[in-house]
Amino acid sequence: MNKLEIIILAAGEGKRMRSHIPKVLHELAGLPLLGHVVATASSLRPDRIHVVYGHGGQQVPEAMAELPVEWVLQPKQKGTGHAVIQAMPDIAADATVLVLYGDVPLVEKDTLDEVVAAVSDSSMGLLTVDLRDASGYGRIVKQDGSVLAIVEERDANPEQRKIKEINTGILAVKASKLRGWLKILGNDNSQGEYYLTDCIAAAVADGVTVHTPHPRGEEEVLGINDCQQLARLERYYQHQQANALMASGVTLQDPARIDVRGELLCGRDVVIDVNAIFEGRVVLGDNVRVGANTVIRDAEIGAGSIIQANCVIEDAIVGKEARIGPFSRLRPETQLADAVHIGNFVEIKKSTVAHGSKINHLSYIGDSEVGSGVNIGAGTITCNYDGANKFKTVIGKDSFIGSGTQLVAPVVVGDGATIGAGSTITKDTPDGELTLARARQQSVRGWQRPKRKL
Repeated sequence: MNKLEIIILAAGEGKRMRSHIPKVLHELAGLPLLGHVVATASSLRPDRIHVVYGHGGQQVPEAMAELPVEWVLQPKQKGTGHAVIQAMPDIAADATVLVLYGDVPLVEKDTLDEVVAAVSDSSMGLLTVDLRDASGYGRIVKQDGSVLAIVEERDANPEQRKIKEINTGILAVKASKLRGWLKILGNDNSQGEYYLTDCIAAAVADGVTVHTPHPRGEEEVLGINDCQQLARLERYYQHQQANALMASGVTLQDPARIDVRGELLCGRDVVIDVNAIFEGRVVLGDNVRVGANTVIRDAEIGAGSIIQANCVIEDAIVGKEARIGPFSRLRPETQLADAVHIGNFVEIKKSTVAHGSKINHLSYIGDSEVGSGVNIGAGTITCNYDGANKFKTVIGKDSFIGSGTQLVAPVVVGDGATIGAGSTITKDTPDGELTLARARQQSVRGWQRPKRKL
């Protein structure tokens, strides 16, 4: 198989975004635009990916340092042709070069496969698409079905502007041919830039056939230049995700009101209510129900569990047949076993809760180990932080914690223990015993409430 090297152009400023953030770092579905392009490029299994950056200096490579790419600086932005020239010294002479764009995030692998497949010693691939409104795009000029050139709109004559087939900028060609064409690029145009598209006319002059495969839909090749275009592609992407979920058997109460910003894996008979947001990698088991306005990030929810409305779950594992919410928060490193109940306005952080335990109202459990069959009353908190260090609380199985209790860590509540309501527990409590720690109640006879002085 011939070598494949991919060049992604990501040096543009994106003035119409009206932002200090480089355009390719703006997010679609929770991932920077450039991240989408690199992910698709990687799926082609190229030998190398080269990303040309410029505007914003080191912001782009620093923000996306984890990407498996080679970074190429374009110090001054002098057009797409000039950008490709910066990467060419590191391209193998016998490679096929595929050029992509960091602000065109939704192009699909199958489409790019067609573009690359069009490449031979005597031919190249150029991705084009027909648009009802081609304003702003370079037009594909053909004669008898064969490509003659690409003309940018600002340089096109009135007749050429009527053409609906436009250039996406995505092309693939032999590196040896591309090098030769880049050497003869000129900048005699209204912008004074070196256009990569001028290579098409050079290819035609050299007798190279230009094949023009099309994508399945125009959204696949639309670039993002402003926040309106970003919003349009966001909705398109989410529409695709919703359709895929429903095709797999997931019930969406309103397909227009779900956001998937990562990977969502669902079992059978999953039901998702409106305005649910899924980020990172989320796994929902069979018969899981997710309530309205819930955010779930990097979490696993066991079969048969119910996540009620307005919950936030992050980096947590929920067992089977659990009930969470409404208005619950599970913070990172929380693990709930089967049949656990976490109720309204309860926050769990870096804790394990064993089978069948219940924390139903207005409580905070942090850095804790809660045994099975425990019932924790309303308003209970674990005091796990002394201002400098975190400490652990252990609550034994089958224990009962009365409402309004403060467990001051490090502390151990014994198996089967009962803690009286309103207690502040600072020492370990024995198994099977009632422990109280509260001041004696008293009434002051004759006391009168102060009155405001007139």
